[in-house]
Amino acid sequence: MRVAIAGAGNVGRSIATELLDNGHEVLLIDRDPKAIKAATVPSAEWLLADACEMSTLEEAALHRCNVAIAATGDDKVNLVVSLLAKTEFNVARVVARVNHPDNEWLFTEGWGVDVSVSTPRIMSALVEEAVSVGDLVRLFSFRQGEANLVELTLPANAPIAGTKISDVRWPEDTSLVSIIRGKHVFSPMPELALQVGDELLFVAAPERESQLEDLLSPHS
Repeated sequence: MRVAIAGAGNVGRSIATELLDNGHEVLLIDRDPKAIKAATVPSAEWLLADACEMSTLEEAALHRCNVAIAATGDDKVNLVVSLLAKTEFNVARVVARVNHPDNEWLFTEGWGVDVSVSTPRIMSALVEEAVSVGDLVRLFSFRQGEANLVELTLPANAPIAGTKISDVRWPEDTSLVSIIRGKHVFSPMPELALQVGDELLFVAAPERESQLEDLLSPHS
C-alpha cells in the first residue's frame, strides 16, 4: 500500500515509521526544510513542498496513493489537503488529524475526510475509560459518526453478569467485538459468560448507545 503523509513533524514521522515497519510505501511531504529529517525515517520518500498546492500533490502522484494522511499541526492545512486528496485525486481513504477539539465538526466527508483523529479527544476518552466503571465511554468514531467504538466496564450491580453472551438480547446496530478480562483478551464466543469487571468493547450506532448502557449498567 502506498501512503502519502502531509506533515513531517513528530506525528507524521511516527506514523511513517509504523507504516514502513509494516511493509508499506510512504511519502512524507512538508514545506519546512527543518522538518525534513530523512535520517530519522530513512526508508521514506521525501518531498519538500507545500501540500496545499495542487502542483505539489501532482508531483507526489497522489492519484497512485491508496491512503492520504493530513497530519500537520494546522487544522486548516489538514482540511485543504483532505479536500484536494479526495476530490482532485480520488484517494480511496483520507485520514486527517484534528488538533483542536472545537474544529472536529468540520472534519466530515464534505471536506473529503473519511476518518478524523483527535488526539485530545482520544486522550480524554482513555482517561475516562481508566476511571469509569458502569459508564459508556466513546473511544473512537468511524465514518463521521455513523458508528462508534465504545467501552464499558461491567459494574458489580450489572444484571447480565453471569449471563452467556448468546443469551443476551443486544440492541440493534451494536456488535460486541472484544472482552478484556484482567490480562487476557477474549473473543465474544457464544458460550462465554460475562463477569463483573469485564471491559466490553462494542462498535455501535450512536443512537443505540443509551440502550446499550441501560442494558449493561442500569442506573437506579
